Amino acid sequence: MNVLLNGNKVALEGDPLKVGDEVPHFKLVDQNNEKVKTADLLGKVTLLSVVPDLNTDICSLQTRRFNQAVDQYTDVNFVTISTNTVAEQRDWCAAEGVHNMRMLSDEQESFGYATKLYVPDTGFDTRSIYIIDAAGVVLYSQIVPEISDEPDYDAALTALSNVIA
Repeated sequence: MNVLLNGNKVALEGDPLKVGDEVPHFKLVDQNNEKVKTADLLGKVTLLSVVPDLNTDICSLQTRRFNQAVDQYTDVNFVTISTNTVAEQRDWCAAEGVHNMRMLSDEQESFGYATKLYVPDTGFDTRSIYIIDAAGVVLYSQIVPEISDEPDYDAALTALSNVIA
């Protein structure tokens, strides 16, 4: 699959997850430098907000927007995944006052390769949003066609509300 980066076509590692797929096995790293596996995200509905680089305007906007929504959904895991290092994520959270989102680093690209969201030409995962159920089945998928554009927050949050209703 291809997406655009500043109007230029770039290829993803393959065909990303779609609704009905099970989330594959991957490993990420949390803010305590602990490994987080796929199984650690199961057990309740989870919104995965994937951003290429927190230190860019659109990624910051996306993460802050979902951070603001966390309190409205008490039974949902909100997770931001980026290829930034744990230290970069910590610094960003401290600077932006983001405390509600769970930040996970895909610096090793395990998540990006497993989900086919990795963009080899750039070294980061493409901008996307997934909602997965407690068993790890994809209920909602949004791959943003132009990486430098914001996602459709309203569509994602509406889908999330419908899932937990």
